Amino acid sequence: MIKTKLKNIISVRHPGVNFDIFIPPDEKMGDYSTNAAFVSAKKAGKNPMKVGEELADDLGKDKGLTDIFEKIEVVKPGFVNFFLKKDFFQTQLGEIHKNLDSFGRSGAGNGKTVIVDYSGTNIAKPMHVGHLRSTIIGDGLANVYEFLGYKVVRWNYIGDWGTQFGKLIAAYKMWGNERDLKDNPIKTMLDLYVRFHEELKTEPSLEERGREEFQKLEKGDAENKALWKMFRSYSIDEFDASFKRLGINFDITKGESDYESKIKDVFKLAEDAEILKKSEGADIIEINGLPPALLRKSDGASLYITRDIASLKDRLDSYNPEKILYVVANQQALHFEQLFAIAKKLGWTEVELQHVKFGMVLGEDGKKLATREGKVIPLQEVIDKITALARKVVTQKNSALSEEEISTIARTVGVGALKYNDLKQHPYSDITFDWEAMLNFTGNSGPYLQYTYARLMSILTKSENRASEKANAALLEDPKEQKIMKQILEFPEAIEKCAELHTLNGLALYLYELANDTNSFYESIRILSDENIERRNARLMLVETVASILERGLGLLGISVLKKI
Repeated sequence: MIKTKLKNIISVRHPGVNFDIFIPPDEKMGDYSTNAAFVSAKKAGKNPMKVGEELADDLGKDKGLTDIFEKIEVVKPGFVNFFLKKDFFQTQLGEIHKNLDSFGRSGAGNGKTVIVDYSGTNIAKPMHVGHLRSTIIGDGLANVYEFLGYKVVRWNYIGDWGTQFGKLIAAYKMWGNERDLKDNPIKTMLDLYVRFHEELKTEPSLEERGREEFQKLEKGDAENKALWKMFRSYSIDEFDASFKRLGINFDITKGESDYESKIKDVFKLAEDAEILKKSEGADIIEINGLPPALLRKSDGASLYITRDIASLKDRLDSYNPEKILYVVANQQALHFEQLFAIAKKLGWTEVELQHVKFGMVLGEDGKKLATREGKVIPLQEVIDKITALARKVVTQKNSALSEEEISTIARTVGVGALKYNDLKQHPYSDITFDWEAMLNFTGNSGPYLQYTYARLMSILTKSENRASEKANAALLEDPKEQKIMKQILEFPEAIEKCAELHTLNGLALYLYELANDTNSFYESIRILSDENIERRNARLMLVETVASILERGLGLLGISVLKKI
């Protein structure tokens, strides 16, 4: 909002300069500050203070800024500081309150499409804690883009093809039965796959059996196709159950198998672009600065990247997206560097392709979160554990709740804690599962933000005979009130930054700081007992605005709120 306005105005005066607009750590230094003059002076070999004085003087005469700032000054070594007019942010509170439903939205994405590819589950395997980050981050980014006016396509690209399915089919034919599969599909498929590899140690011929079964599947063998479809269907049902518990929905679920028939088209495209080369009988694409991408082995088998190229072509043809975000772990960085380089070679330059990377999930001991046997933990177990822990905390906090209320609150608080613990941290970082900290109602946690919202809603519920037209924001003179009003102005930019950086930790931090300062205000000022009705209503208007921002901001992070905890 204000940062964007300043950025645009200063950019006209200092074109081509990469500068920042930021909030100073000390309020005495202003409400906003910029290093534009300092950076520009350094680039031009001039005196930073002189350039800063000229910029401050120039901006002080700008009609678009005179109603916003009471003072613009330059300080050593060349920073320009801006001080908001009190009546500006007081007036803004009233305007924002009148338009709460639209506050923070923008038309930036009107007419544009974004595809967000996330989760990436694998058929015949349980969703595990490794899928959690992709699912949570991807869903949050999809929410943000949707809020900014983009048409968003939420895409789960599943692993449902490859020689491992030949092994699973072979194992099922030898040792499986339909009853076990129906009763506990994922565990049954996983046990069969594990048993196949155990038997392989003493019976190497099974490797060939697995290959044969997959070749039959590739050629459309009716029995193998039916088994594969059954495995796929049971798996997707299981995934959907986990997604439902997390409040996640997808528009498109497609797998590698959907692109098997398009492999020939990929090679035709590469041949027409004259980028396909032979290397020891295999087909490759050479890429400057990277290892060559292997598209087809010498035995004629295609690879994951071949199907990814076909999938990318499908997305471009079907949706004409402005950008595609692939929310996939750090370990796949080389794959996406190769994929994006190939896209350029094929002339697909109109779309922005972005690999949204993320780190690992660690236990409290700092090691990869796993069972004692070293196996990854199924996602359902993670959700069960956080919900059970949340139930204990909620029961201790409010023993008067009914059983139904406890269950609802525990689910909402538990899943909120899980998501916020991830999203408050930069995606490149590994995240730690400190279960106690995740559920702390007084720290930087999902439950703390949810509880703050519930407290604010309690105030609003208790207020009677309230009329916003009798509210006078000019009466909000307390420094804590004024700090919150200034923070409210930052909400639109906190959202826009998420889309710009493809991260959500900035929005999480914004919401935490807003909640923290609002709690401080709540605890020091008796709102409902204020005998000055106009000021009481102004304070209630402030509370209602903050509550709305918390609800909306947490919603963008995929976290639900409750009116009572």
